[in-house]
Order: sequence, then C-alpha cells, then structure tokens
Amino acid sequence: MRRGRPGALPRGTAERALTSVGTGEEAQAPGGGGATETRPEPQPRGADESRLWHVTLSVSGAEAPLKEVRRALEQLAHDHPFLLTSRYANDHAEIRYWEEARDLHDAAAVALRLWGEHRSTARLPPWEIVGLEVIDRETYHQRIAEGYGPPPASPVGVHPY
Repeated sequence: MRRGRPGALPRGTAERALTSVGTGEEAQAPGGGGATETRPEPQPRGADESRLWHVTLSVSGAEAPLKEVRRALEQLAHDHPFLLTSRYANDHAEIRYWEEARDLHDAAAVALRLWGEHRSTARLPPWEIVGLEVIDRETYHQRIAEGYGPPPASPVGVHPY
C-alpha cells in the first residue's frame, strides 16, 4: 500500500511517499477459522499539525580564524532567525535552535541541510556535520527539569567555547 503525506511540506523538502510494509502479525480470527484479521494502522497526528523540535547540530573541520568563524555564525543566525545559540572554536562549532516540523524526519532533514545550504551565503567554514540531535519539545523540557541535557540556551547568540 502506498500513500502520500498530506499537508504542506517544511521549507525545502521534496515530496516523499510512505510505504506500508506488513509486519507478519496477522492474528487468527476467534473460533479457529482460517480467516485472519489485521490490526488497524495507527492514526497519524493531525495532517497539518506541526511540532517544535530542539535541534543540536555539531560541525567540525580544518582550523579557521576565530574572527571568520564568529562572523559566519552571526550571518547564519541572521539568515536562519530561529537560531538560538552557537558555540564555536577554530575547528568546530555547535548550533542549537528550534525547528517547526511535522515529525522528527522532517526536522532532521532540514537540520542536515542547514550547514550546506548556508555555506556560501554565510561564508561558513568548509566543515562537515559530525553530530545531530533532534528531540521533541516535551523531551527537551523533561531533560531540563530532571537536570540532564544541555541547559537552556542562555545567553542567546554566538559565543566562543
């Protein structure tokens, strides 16, 4: 069975279709007859319902002058207004921000394109993505409340490590 995903796609994503694959978990109908019944598919959240995802993107590469790294990250923050905070050194950086998307896959896809799509316009260093964490808003707040995970992004902006 093939079905398309309804609703508007997040910026920059291409249309994709989902394919349902049987799990082999067909149950015998009561009474021992040869008939089988299939379990209903889980219903997705509202078709156009977006959620907030906290994204932490880590990049690394050859050393670059700190002033150029800072300027590039400040330009990225200007180009991508939801950027919360960036930490940087001359050979790596961490970018944290909130992304609005229907699901984790969409939020991760946008995050994985962020560095490459802004590399030339923000004159970012030619570093590669070496880490990505995407968690939903509830998980983020639960971690903070329990004392784990990154502290809330404060102060907001671009800062050296």
